[in-house]
Amino acid sequence: MRVVFLGSGAFGLPTLERLAQRHEVVGIVTQPDRPAGRGSKLTPTPIGAWVAEHLPGVPLLKPKKINEPSVRDPVRSWDCDAWVVIAFGQKLGQTLLADRFAVNLHASLLPRWRGAAPINHAILAGDTETGNSVITLADRMDAGLVLGQSRRRIDPGQTAGELHDLLAADGPDLVEDVLRLRMAGSLVGQEQDESQVTLAGKLSKEDGWVDFRASADTVRCRINGLSPWPGVSCAFGGETLKLISAEPADRVSEQHRPGTIVDPGHGIVACGDGTAVSLKQVQPAGKKAMDFASFANGRQVKAGDVLVGREVGV
Repeated sequence: MRVVFLGSGAFGLPTLERLAQRHEVVGIVTQPDRPAGRGSKLTPTPIGAWVAEHLPGVPLLKPKKINEPSVRDPVRSWDCDAWVVIAFGQKLGQTLLADRFAVNLHASLLPRWRGAAPINHAILAGDTETGNSVITLADRMDAGLVLGQSRRRIDPGQTAGELHDLLAADGPDLVEDVLRLRMAGSLVGQEQDESQVTLAGKLSKEDGWVDFRASADTVRCRINGLSPWPGVSCAFGGETLKLISAEPADRVSEQHRPGTIVDPGHGIVACGDGTAVSLKQVQPAGKKAMDFASFANGRQVKAGDVLVGREVGV
């Protein structure tokens, strides 16, 4: 098929690579280069950088507003069979989409987790399963017809970053299946059940806290669901400690103050109601990430020391 690809984030890279291998990519649209790093150097999106290296002959647009006629009309002029949209970052208007077959790859089992951060919210909520959905584009966010889905188990110690990469790797096969059905004339869309909709709102740095008074499952899901970004932090010895990943742990044998380090060698920390979580990786301020045992050895952490989180209503 002749395909137009619209995307910006790294989530779409595996699918774009597959499309470039098996189909003819006739044009690509991504977000503009933006300042990044200490020097605020203009940096392309992951999609823009990959295209510049691997598909230098393919038209590449980086518009601030894709629905402007000066951008919209050239994009619509590309002769193609399908538009594939993945983590693009701009809403596509109805005039732009008129009479085009366009599909979107979304990282959840829709209608669960419509919105900007579906992977994070699936882990935050304690979901044990998630997946990808390929949908048609609708005027309402992520509300299109479901054309295909893939499923994946969420492991208890899995971070949002790890799950992001696994779901991204699942994307190419699912998109290929949908395109194959389209070519065969047998593609059928399914309406989403609006009564089952949940929303995955955008995250910010202000979300990067943890309350050890909550249950161990809630603490674990918060740490993993917000890793690597915005990242959960607490205080230890007057310094900031970033908590990168956590796993389930056995209940502690006696009641400890939430946040108390029960077993430094295994990163066991007391949570609410006599439960406990096992911290696997942490990152002290200005240092590289390390396993909790290495952190404990280097800082001479002992049982009874306390990690101080943020106390909120639980």
